[in-house]
Amino acid sequence: MAISKAKKQTLVAELDEILRDAKMAVFAQYTGISVKDLQVLRRAAREAGVTIKVVKNRLVRVAMSQIDTLKNTSTEALKGQILYAFSATDEVAPAQLLDKFAKGHPNLVLIGGFSSEGNNLDTAETTALAKLPSKHELIAQVVATLQSPVNDVVSALNPLGSLVNALEASAKA
Repeated sequence: MAISKAKKQTLVAELDEILRDAKMAVFAQYTGISVKDLQVLRRAAREAGVTIKVVKNRLVRVAMSQIDTLKNTSTEALKGQILYAFSATDEVAPAQLLDKFAKGHPNLVLIGGFSSEGNNLDTAETTALAKLPSKHELIAQVVATLQSPVNDVVSALNPLGSLVNALEASAKA
């Protein structure tokens, strides 16, 4: 069924806004995946703060051409039945979401992505991105690293506290 010109313009405007806000966009072929499975993916995406869009590749190209940082980005990989995952808050979330979903659904194949700066990512780079820890996991690792010296000092001083208590007890006796 053909889409009216007004509907196309609305979709391009919506894509333009999503792409301008997105830190990362990842795309994947999804041939042979049921509507029920796509609904499961969309639910998981909402929970992860990721937007999933299934639109014509031509409309994505038009929206990208309107954005300065993306207008020179190669769109050669945008062929066939593709779904797009965008995140405005986390660079790795779209890749992680699609990679995790693809493990249970082999018909979903990561193709690539592009960053907000207009850098193209091929399949290998997108898969590597999916293996990175999430933003929240990285923050937790940094906090744990910063707390480590404090914990070490407390642990080192703990035997001294026992020694002081023993000396105090012997002084009272």
